[in-house]
Amino acid sequence: MKDFTKARERAKKLRTLIDDYRYHYHVLDESTMSEAAADSLKHELTQIEEQFPELITSDSPTQRVAGQALDKFVKVPHAQRMISLSDVFDEAELIAWNERIKKLQPDAKYEYFVDVKMDGLACSLIYEDGKLSQAVTRGDGLIGEDVTMNVRTIVNVPLALREKLSGRVEIRGEIVIFKEDFEKLNETQKKIGKPEFANPRNLAAGTIRQLNPKIAAARPLRFVAYDLITENNIATNFKVYETLKKIGFTTSGQQKLCKALSSVVAYVNCLETDRIKLPFNTDGAVIKIDNRYLYQKLGIVGKTPRGAVAFKYPAEEATTVVRDIVISIGRTGAATPVAVFDPVQVAGSTVRHASLHNADEIARLDIRIGDTVIIYKAGDIIPQVERVLTELRSEQSEPFDYEKALQRQYPDVEFERPDGEVVYRVKGETSDLILKRAVQYYASRPALNIDGLGEKNVVALVDAGFIKSIADLYILNPKEIGKMERFGELSANNLVKAIAATKNPPLSRFITALGIRHIGSQTAIDLANYFKSLSAFLEADYEQLVNISGIGTVVAESVMAWISDEDNIQLVKKMRELDVEPTHEDLSVGKLAGQNFAITGSLESMSRDEAADKIRALGGIFQSAVGKSTNYLVAGGKLGNSKRIAAEKFGVKIINEKEFMEVIK
Repeated sequence: MKDFTKARERAKKLRTLIDDYRYHYHVLDESTMSEAAADSLKHELTQIEEQFPELITSDSPTQRVAGQALDKFVKVPHAQRMISLSDVFDEAELIAWNERIKKLQPDAKYEYFVDVKMDGLACSLIYEDGKLSQAVTRGDGLIGEDVTMNVRTIVNVPLALREKLSGRVEIRGEIVIFKEDFEKLNETQKKIGKPEFANPRNLAAGTIRQLNPKIAAARPLRFVAYDLITENNIATNFKVYETLKKIGFTTSGQQKLCKALSSVVAYVNCLETDRIKLPFNTDGAVIKIDNRYLYQKLGIVGKTPRGAVAFKYPAEEATTVVRDIVISIGRTGAATPVAVFDPVQVAGSTVRHASLHNADEIARLDIRIGDTVIIYKAGDIIPQVERVLTELRSEQSEPFDYEKALQRQYPDVEFERPDGEVVYRVKGETSDLILKRAVQYYASRPALNIDGLGEKNVVALVDAGFIKSIADLYILNPKEIGKMERFGELSANNLVKAIAATKNPPLSRFITALGIRHIGSQTAIDLANYFKSLSAFLEADYEQLVNISGIGTVVAESVMAWISDEDNIQLVKKMRELDVEPTHEDLSVGKLAGQNFAITGSLESMSRDEAADKIRALGGIFQSAVGKSTNYLVAGGKLGNSKRIAAEKFGVKIINEKEFMEVIK
């Protein structure tokens, strides 16, 4: 384009159209054209400005392009202090706040403005004559840092206000990264072999507080506005949000005007429930007196205004101490390390453990037993270790030796780490072989005793692809398996019925059937009697376990490893969805409660396993060996001498089979 006048008019129209696209896309969540079309318009504007540099304006969309890195940030005093809010953590504290302010202004009309509390970097944007002139971080509230060059790269920050407000205008808000964008960034980090970022808040803050605008331009930062300071006073906070949107700013979209405190409580609770669905992270809600004149009249105490509070939801991050690192063997033979913590509340639930994924992740974090760590919930669901506070580490601390831990926890198992993989696996075991063994044990007599599901049938069903996890037992189709060589219609129907009959097994047998290392029938009974429900067992912590009679550190570590493994969690979840729910009957109060039995020799009326089941069903304890705690030794035919000698040594009463049958009547 050679004509300067035409170029000027064209550039003006292009700037207006591109800004209109940005406003509809980022503020109104509407699309007036495709992103490709908008890019094409911006390219045309760039070409015009290259041809006629005098047409470049500070608010042109082309001027978001990052410049050279800065040497340092300039300190900037805030015209009005960027204040902090007092925190409240429950309804009682919120009511107490409301009562305090009403005593100060008892005759005022109180309405409340509620919005989510963004989890980002607080920042102030200053506009002079409608154009962005400066961006300043919160700093200490009195003095911040000039981050204008970085903030100009944020695509939803208007370089010029859509509606001009007279004089100096200051917009306050939070710089954030949306959850979806953060996940995409980490996917890219994985692909290029770089460490993943810890969380969106830290990444947003770190991006703004670094000196190279090109880095800021490369990351999907967004500015979400929450306040407006102007020479023309605006009557209410609700009106402020309407104005922010009109002049071109994104707001949270979650704001609400409440006429009474009861409505505030209801909405705050609603936000807490729904916050996981929001595109950004939030750690609470901000509650302000809506009338801005009344808000100012209530004044400030220290650094906090009386007319507003932050209702904080349960912490999404917390610190705790690593008490142990246990290793779980999943159904594929993969060895997954799990950190066991002192219990701590994170995002509304108690966290006791978190996966450390693999040996490389342990090395990257340099996490050790005894360390104090920061943990958070990824997506508000899965606990993760963010980092180790090495400043609090003991001088006696030693690095975690992964291979030694494998040998200690699994002395009879050989592991290997295939080339190019980060995971240690059971050597020579395939996933199908481990699955077959797991299903066989689940169906075995000490576990759920499923008739018709012996070793050969399990192998056939797994090889045919009908069983890919234990849970698949409960969705077997008798018509399909009836066509297999080993099954006919009758045997297939009988097998499916036998499996269905185990949907509500005794809790102790179900725990046994899970095949947790070191958990036999008696230990499973002890666990069932203590926890009394599957849910409670799955939420066990290390301290609970080691305090159960008969359970030591080895069993406790094994249970913690199993209930911390994501594969196991998903397995139980799937089984519950298929209506598998164990029930518990406390057998510790039965006829034989407190009585310990051992058996030597063979019994005529029943097998030793059946006798053990009878003893346990009546609340007694079956022991494989005679010891000081044994009360009775049942002597059957073909006696072994060792148990009889031990019984005589410890003064254990010896009874014959007939006497035993009288005892268990």
